[in-house]
Amino acid sequence: MIVAMDIGNTNIKAAVFEGSRLVKRWRCATDPAMTSDQYGIIMADLFRYHNLNMQAVEGIMISSVVPTINYTIEHMCRDYFHLEPRLLVPGMKTGLNIRYENPRELGSDRIANAVAVSTLYGGPAIFIDFGTATTYGVISAKSEFLGGAIGPGLRMMNRALSTGTAKLPSIELVLPPQVIGKTTVSNIQAGILYGYIGSVEKIVGQMKLELGGADIRVIATGGMAHLVKSNSDVIDEINPDLTLTGLRLIYERNL
Repeated sequence: MIVAMDIGNTNIKAAVFEGSRLVKRWRCATDPAMTSDQYGIIMADLFRYHNLNMQAVEGIMISSVVPTINYTIEHMCRDYFHLEPRLLVPGMKTGLNIRYENPRELGSDRIANAVAVSTLYGGPAIFIDFGTATTYGVISAKSEFLGGAIGPGLRMMNRALSTGTAKLPSIELVLPPQVIGKTTVSNIQAGILYGYIGSVEKIVGQMKLELGGADIRVIATGGMAHLVKSNSDVIDEINPDLTLTGLRLIYERNL
């Protein structure tokens, strides 16, 4: 078994793989104030609850966009799994030709997503990760990572509006039945959600135009993927385990 861990700005997602089969997945909060022992106890409890043996884990692959928590998680892996984890860093074998001006700038979660899309779906393809930030990536027909786009996530937009103004409240992220709202809350919901979905459609449409064709598959992952897909035809498929699968593939390519 191997464990893949994706450390994001809001959550840490983890999955246990037996070969290519995903056995179990879970998530917990990303909290730099927590100790390695606290994270270790969480992992031990989850393994125990799901009747999994921590000592049967042979390797750990980590992607992180939160450098301040890396030491804590690596220390937890050494103490509780008795393994030296592998952190996805520049120079690892990915099987992907990354056509980025400075590949070292590219987030490890985006690399993992690109590897998963290239391997599972092939190119040309566009992938979107609806996380704290909304990240887009493009895979060519030759399985090259061509680049992408980064924008704010829905929760970040909501938080920015409520904290950056004196009277506008934070709202529940539910799409209102119409754009013309009759209350302050429905006005904000319309502005944020219809605006967000429209921006996704515009960015994907422009990417397809720049790639020279409309017949390009769009793969989505992340917490808000279902909300967008249920209100737009821009997404072809949702893969909730895209990043974790990419980490598993990268781990295997670096044995």
